[in-house]
Amino acid sequence: MRVRLLNRADLDAVVRLAGSAGVGVTTLQPDPERLAERIAMSERTVADEGGSTDAGYFFALEDETSGTLAGIAAIEAAVGLADPWYNYRVGLSVHASRELDIYKQLPTLFLTSDMTGSSELCSLFLHPDWRRDGNGALLSKSRFLFIAEFPERFAERVIAEMRGVSDADGRSPFWESLGRHFFTMDFARADFLSYIGSKSFIAELMPRYPIYTALLSQEAQDAIADVHPATKPARVLLEDEGFRYQGYIDIFDAGPTLECSRTDIRAVRQSGGFQALAISGAPKGGVPWLVSNRRLDGFRAALAITRPLEDALPLPQAVLDALEIADGDPVRAVPLSSKE
Repeated sequence: MRVRLLNRADLDAVVRLAGSAGVGVTTLQPDPERLAERIAMSERTVADEGGSTDAGYFFALEDETSGTLAGIAAIEAAVGLADPWYNYRVGLSVHASRELDIYKQLPTLFLTSDMTGSSELCSLFLHPDWRRDGNGALLSKSRFLFIAEFPERFAERVIAEMRGVSDADGRSPFWESLGRHFFTMDFARADFLSYIGSKSFIAELMPRYPIYTALLSQEAQDAIADVHPATKPARVLLEDEGFRYQGYIDIFDAGPTLECSRTDIRAVRQSGGFQALAISGAPKGGVPWLVSNRRLDGFRAALAITRPLEDALPLPQAVLDALEIADGDPVRAVPLSSKE
């Protein structure tokens, strides 16, 4: 298994994957036209032909032997520069009366655009059949090696909007208790309009004043900053890398926004450069490492059981082939887990 940048020949496979992602993965809708544009944008960005308002990178997890696309992931270089980027900030309002001996702290939602300009990890989806053997960690964390190799292409703050709570029918309790009162559409429709860039309706229709969460249903309150069951492994992976919830949620399903300084991401901070050393078998005492080549156009990443030797990183030939490199070529690598 390896991670690489997507190209136009992958479109049909990406559309099929997006179709199995379900409702709530906002940046991953099974729309061939939009997905084709995102792949083209990624190709333009790599070729330095994209502007700062539409720069992004689109990756695939590929079974190299069969060519099967098992998952996809992306990085947006900077959000909110072309279209408004909205979140709710969860604040606190205090209501007190000495005369009545009443003191109440009430959580409150404020509509903000505080995340504008941040780089975003998005569109992470791994097909259920491939959720094994470290594939999820490879797909998600390979993006950090890419960020570490090309830091000038990304913002200081990196965010990830987690998919919020919804049921098998795509019903979001947060949306039903709040958003539906201001929009005459269901959650899936609003999510799709946001994805395709029709975001002006958010500012036009959403309430401009703070919202007291106590006025929402208990189910909606419980959903605030919680994640969809299928998203919990992705959240654990990001928190292992230093990402934290800092009080911002999605305006549609109340999923948490995790954030971390680019230089504080564990895999970015601890990754280093090595020379590939071709070996047969696995070195004694080896542990899983995330390894990538150091090319922008032609980026490849894979997992290897290895242990560094000073400036050299022993790698089996299969990994060298997956990375499309030769013995002695430069690589960037980091232990897959913070526990190693």
